[in-house]
Amino acid sequence: MTYTPFFVHGEDRPSRWLITCDHATNIVPPDICGGDLGLAREDMERHIAYDVGAYEVSRHLGELLDAPVIAANFSRLVIDPNRGEDDPTLLMKLYDGSIIPGNRDADAAERERRLNMCYRPYHDALARLAARPGAVIVSMHSFTRQLRGRDPRPWHIGILHTKDERLSRPLVERLKAEGDLCVGVNEPYTGVLPGDAIDKHCTAFHRPNALIEIRNDLIGEHHGQRAWAERLAPILDHALLDSGI
Repeated sequence: MTYTPFFVHGEDRPSRWLITCDHATNIVPPDICGGDLGLAREDMERHIAYDVGAYEVSRHLGELLDAPVIAANFSRLVIDPNRGEDDPTLLMKLYDGSIIPGNRDADAAERERRLNMCYRPYHDALARLAARPGAVIVSMHSFTRQLRGRDPRPWHIGILHTKDERLSRPLVERLKAEGDLCVGVNEPYTGVLPGDAIDKHCTAFHRPNALIEIRNDLIGEHHGQRAWAERLAPILDHALLDSGI
């Protein structure tokens, strides 16, 4: 089977929403290190390799919102599609205590090869979809409950944003109104990362957007993935109405 660096589901769906998933899979393309970065299977199943559960939530959410979904089909350890091309963490050699053997000797030429094989085709396709008139972009991610040597993270869900809060502000308000969620605002990460996917496809074009982080132990199984998509779909629709965009 021919390798493809991204998947698009429901490209012709009519909704204004566009769901993106930058860290959808833990796939290592066969032309990169023979399809194996040298990590143990348990590491490739961790958050360091992909955003556990985020792809399945994205697909369900796209169906519920009648929206297209685009997902990268390569591990963030191959090359990180949610980083700018000049970001020093674009190609990681050490992540959350794990050394990535297949990246140890990756030089500038190898970095460029991976950009051309994986990163740029994904971003070219995302740019095409994001250019639809009136597009509103939701970037789906997940985060680990606890990094090695760190305290547990309390949030169930985090909303990351830049200075553009048109969608994120009403979304946070709607989520907090649920009453049973610990909602992080620019937690567990900052929403400002120059050159990342939101910066590249939204901020640069003043497109409304929100980046959603769900704690991955809540969406590790099919039931949780579907339940979170079903919960988020009406909240997103109401937040968009509240925003007046």
